[in-house]
Amino acid sequence: MYAVVVSGGKQYRVSEGSTLVVDRVAAEVGSSVQLDQVLLVGGDGVRVGTPTVAGAAVSATVVSHDKGAKTEGMRYLHRQRRRKQKNGRASLSVLKIDAISV
Repeated sequence: MYAVVVSGGKQYRVSEGSTLVVDRVAAEVGSSVQLDQVLLVGGDGVRVGTPTVAGAAVSATVVSHDKGAKTEGMRYLHRQRRRKQKNGRASLSVLKIDAISV
């Protein structure tokens, strides 16, 4: 069984037992998280929501909180002979999918 869920404005295809890297979730490591925005549930038959599947939910456990790869951006300011640098790292959470309930 698989499902398509929304987390942080992005859509992910998940199945039971898989791990998922999403934007930072406001939960402690080891706690359970409920993903309620389920757009599609597949398996024996496919159930498509309008826009979400009624009564469907995905439960997951927070494995860790990490930081993503470093992103670098540079801007050259012409006529000023200057360079501006912008750096950053995304805050991420790793989730382990426990169950998909319909």
